[in-house]
Amino acid sequence: MAISLTKGQKIDLTKTNPGMTKVLIGLGWDTNKYDGGTAFDLDASVFCLNASGKASSEKDFIFYNNPANPNNSIVHTGDNKTGEGDGDDEQVKVDLASVPPEVEKVSICITIHDAQTRSQNFGQVSNAYARIVNEETNVELIRYDLGEDFSIETAIVVAELYRNNGEWKFSAVGSGYQDGLNGLVRDYGLS
Repeated sequence: MAISLTKGQKIDLTKTNPGMTKVLIGLGWDTNKYDGGTAFDLDASVFCLNASGKASSEKDFIFYNNPANPNNSIVHTGDNKTGEGDGDDEQVKVDLASVPPEVEKVSICITIHDAQTRSQNFGQVSNAYARIVNEETNVELIRYDLGEDFSIETAIVVAELYRNNGEWKFSAVGSGYQDGLNGLVRDYGLS
């Protein structure tokens, strides 16, 4: 049975699952019915951050157009443009043992593509979640349901994987951005 977290909670990942090195991060969402005339396209992305909380280069920004970091320890499995159907809408695979040592934190985000042009925001999104699955056993370990805390935001830092005393931990962040992907890119040190 997966451990269910709420915003702000943190949990040991590798310490409580000895020997586990490969995880799958599943992200899912539904869009509410609205008459805006354009479809939603939500995108998962990952920023690999150093000790100062910044991405060292654009290669540390993993998304559908840059699906892996340089050593392939973090891989985005593909863009789902509709989000329809049950289960994860997008996934990221992480080989924790191979993540470069200078990467202290892996920030997991969801953005709405062309949100301002389409007049869309996370107030129109429901049932958003992140889950961590042991890739070798296919067992869901952690689940974080975001709830309905967002109204005008167009990007969300959903969660973080981070190193702590040689172990990996998971943090349920749930922090929204009104200026979408641009805000994330700026805050993580990319232009």
